[in-house]
Amino acid sequence: MSSSFRHIVRIADADLKGEDKVAYALSNIRGVGINMAYAITRTCGVDPEGRVGLLLDSDLKRIEEGLSTIQSRFPPRMLNRRKDPFTGKDVHLIGSDLVVGMKSDIDLMRKTKSWKGIRHSLGLKVRGQCTRTTGRFGTAVGVSKKSAVQQAQKAPAAAPAGQA
Repeated sequence: MSSSFRHIVRIADADLKGEDKVAYALSNIRGVGINMAYAITRTCGVDPEGRVGLLLDSDLKRIEEGLSTIQSRFPPRMLNRRKDPFTGKDVHLIGSDLVVGMKSDIDLMRKTKSWKGIRHSLGLKVRGQCTRTTGRFGTAVGVSKKSAVQQAQKAPAAAPAGQA
């Protein structure tokens, strides 16, 4: 049992600031949004408005258990990976599992040569955004400042190499 204030608390492989409120600190864990964080704190019986640094070890243990059993505690509409293409189940991924899951999804799209997979492999925007002016590579195109144009005109053209 810990009664002193902790500045950093480690939950689900993420370092959380002790000064933050519990719900907002939990939302800093990858895969846990603010609504899910409030739902977890309520089901675990922890005050979402309390500070993370003041939580007891028993409270931290309940939160860790709540994070590990999200699938069984909440309805499928609250989960972040419904009907997983590999298992067919509704799951909720957090932390590094979420990163690996997203990477495997992108690799599957690339392998099947879907439109999104092609866009991913080319490094272009995937979600249907307009790309006429944004998402470009390299330097700016089509706009030159008046002063830069005048400088280019004043400078004498350099003689090609080999001719003198």
